[in-house]
Amino acid sequence: MHSYEGLISAAYVVAAILFILALGGLSGQEKAKRAIWYGIIGMVLAVVATVGAAGGQWVLMGIMIALGGVGGWSIANRVQMTQMPELMAGFHSLVGLAAVFIGINAHLELTVARAAIDSATVSELAGFAATIAAKSSVELSILKVEMVLSLFIGAITFTGSLIAYGKLAERLSSAPLTLPGRHILNLAAILLCVWLGYLYLVGGGLWTLILITLIAGALGCHLILGIGGADMPVVVSMLNSYSGWAAAAIGFTLSNDLLIVTGALVGSSGAILSYIMCKGMNRSFVSVILGGWGGESESSASISGEMREADVDSVAQELDDADSVVIVPGYGMAVAKAQGAVSELSKRLRAKGKTVRFAIHPVAGRLPGHMNVLLAEAKVPYDFVLEMEEINHDFPQTDVVIVIGANDIVNPSAQDDPGSPIAGMPVLEVWKARTVFVCKRGRGTGYSGIENPLFFKENTQMFYGDAKASIDSLLQKIS
Repeated sequence: MHSYEGLISAAYVVAAILFILALGGLSGQEKAKRAIWYGIIGMVLAVVATVGAAGGQWVLMGIMIALGGVGGWSIANRVQMTQMPELMAGFHSLVGLAAVFIGINAHLELTVARAAIDSATVSELAGFAATIAAKSSVELSILKVEMVLSLFIGAITFTGSLIAYGKLAERLSSAPLTLPGRHILNLAAILLCVWLGYLYLVGGGLWTLILITLIAGALGCHLILGIGGADMPVVVSMLNSYSGWAAAAIGFTLSNDLLIVTGALVGSSGAILSYIMCKGMNRSFVSVILGGWGGESESSASISGEMREADVDSVAQELDDADSVVIVPGYGMAVAKAQGAVSELSKRLRAKGKTVRFAIHPVAGRLPGHMNVLLAEAKVPYDFVLEMEEINHDFPQTDVVIVIGANDIVNPSAQDDPGSPIAGMPVLEVWKARTVFVCKRGRGTGYSGIENPLFFKENTQMFYGDAKASIDSLLQKIS
């Protein structure tokens, strides 16, 4: 028995190491594919070890694993790359819901253990109830705190992720909900949950846990509803962090070391990524996460000029005359699935002896690394893909910039208009190039609803149409 438990512990250690290697490998494009395999192998090992440690109910667990596997496979085959942010939000909601269920179940098991102690039938207990019955009063108090945390974090993650899914899928408005006194409402909800948690700790029943779950769920809805569409990439990252902390809390409740380690890895990495993104967008980390940013600033600058439209012949002629070209991909490229055509365009331009590079903003698209993945999928060499801080100083020496379906990340208002909602946000300074072509589906302001003065500048021309169709027509002009 002891050797069997040692084998499970060893499997958990190996799985944890593989998860750490996976996270480390994802820091670079060249190692990302290998890192994904580390994660896959680690998760398979973790599931096998956990099922082995549980014992019994093999048929039920097998059915649940099979159903989950088939469901995940089906969803992964159907989902588009542009739907990855909302898919992640949906998966985060399941982690939060699992934390809620496990917290409630832990209370039920605690009730069973107490009844057995009172009736002197502890020897008849099995599973988690038997583990609880063996705990001291101090350990039981710690268990209760863990259960309250699981429910609180899990409920916020569950409802907040559903709201994020709705916003990302454009089933809910991307505009922030700004209720009067919303910060007071949030604070009151948190304090009420703390008070209910105290009541449960000193002897409260199931009703306290249910109230905590309901209040935390409402808080999760309100927090995410109060965040504007421009900050949804940060929200997805932070919900990922929440799901990690919920998993860690579950791990403490179940005394599962691997769940604690992996939850802490996901929670801390998600929080760090969210902070980095907020810094890159010149946002206050605390205000974004508390639902306080978005929609309160109003631009005082007027936009003058008119948008000039370019046809495919004029774009092709400018590219033929250019020596250096920078392509800025955005969410519109992802929606149109134009990455293959864009890759082919870059190949043909390089074959003509031109310098062609890609400029990637940290929050391009609706998910960190979104554009990098699309370009890698289209076989664009990593050496030609540069981050914002690597290429921003080169725009004054660039002949032509092609912006494909991007808005806020190339908006000069971030630097010129203190009243803009994106004031202070680091952006790609494409307007400093000789000529800028903006490939855009329509004349609207885009997902975030912020007007872009770039479109009205004298050196900017609009290349309207679906990104893939526009680039395909351009390829016909460039042999």
